[in-house]
Amino acid sequence: MPANTVSTAFLAALLATTALRAWLALRQIRHVASHRGQVPAEFAASIPLADHQKAADYSIAKTRLFLAELAVDVALMLAFTFGGLLQWLADTLSALGTHGYVHGLALFAAYGAIGFAVGLPFSLYRTFKLEARFGFNKTTPALFVGDLAKGMLLAVVIGGPVLLAVLWLMTAMGDYWWLYVWIFWLACNLLILLLYPTLIAPLFNKFTPLADDALRTRVESLLARCGFKASGLFVMDGSRRSAHGNAYFMGFGKARRIVFFDTLLEKLTADEIEAVLAHELGHFKCHHIWKRIAALAAASLALLWLLGALIAAPGFYRGLGVATPGTAMALILFSLVLPVFTFPLAPLTSLLSRRHEFEADAYAARHAAANDLVNALVKLYRDNAATLTPDPLHSLFHDSHPPASLRIARLRTS
Repeated sequence: MPANTVSTAFLAALLATTALRAWLALRQIRHVASHRGQVPAEFAASIPLADHQKAADYSIAKTRLFLAELAVDVALMLAFTFGGLLQWLADTLSALGTHGYVHGLALFAAYGAIGFAVGLPFSLYRTFKLEARFGFNKTTPALFVGDLAKGMLLAVVIGGPVLLAVLWLMTAMGDYWWLYVWIFWLACNLLILLLYPTLIAPLFNKFTPLADDALRTRVESLLARCGFKASGLFVMDGSRRSAHGNAYFMGFGKARRIVFFDTLLEKLTADEIEAVLAHELGHFKCHHIWKRIAALAAASLALLWLLGALIAAPGFYRGLGVATPGTAMALILFSLVLPVFTFPLAPLTSLLSRRHEFEADAYAARHAAANDLVNALVKLYRDNAATLTPDPLHSLFHDSHPPASLRIARLRTS
């Protein structure tokens, strides 16, 4: 594969994808702003104009921040590749005496540290300016720093050994290393799903058993009707970080837990909480989690096979500004440029996710009152300042859930 072909393909894809993402963002800003002055008719009785305008302003602010991040991300991608930053990192680490697996791990660490440093100002602005301006942020500076420290520790303790194993498999397993890496990756993901509820999630949030006896009885009755077994019902202190609310279940097998944000319990009635939980159970009963895992497994296998075909091609490296091939470098380059080529496929995953949401809504309507789910969703849209008037095309690329009007219209006719 000639290097100039790789360079041309990457630059063309980068230009097209960046233009597409920017165009979609500008469409979103214009569309939301043009509908800011009036609440959609189907929500006029339940959402005040002031709340609708807040949601519009929040959506526009987030989209403008996205545009700034997009510009910086593109600049950083060009710096890593054609700007020679990745090659400079590799050369500098070699000069410091690193080699083999140590060099690969150090290269990943340096690459990750630069990405973290560039992204940190946006994270700070999003948390302490944008979210705070709209009344959502509850995170203190100390909590923010603590979360970062815990995340870094997990990256070292878990990510380091996993990455080392991947690099070893890539080196030791011959031409079919990509198959062994895929099996190992899949096993790691399943193990994390098993361990996350009890070992990882409690590092960041406090989980306490649901204390409301009446609500507990109601939830347990719903679980019995749906044939769902859980290891416990818990309330998570989401209010420590944000005013947003949600409910979900995590883990599988005996480790399955049902979790309610404390903010959700404060905002919804018992009927509405039951309906929201019925929706989440719908994802389980319709096997959406396993379907998504299967789809992700198939996609990752195809991508690892593609990397297996590229890793021995010198033009792959030279075409992206790197003169020193290697397993770690190949992984970094592939993960860096892959989103440029895959973003145009986002509507496919969005459509699949939306289909799952409609199916979960339909399940909830059979096991709880559809109107209670409608009322809950309206409250959540209002309290989370989710815009009721997204640009349809932008939403198709970026939103895993159907627009509010479509989702609620289906529920009202169920």
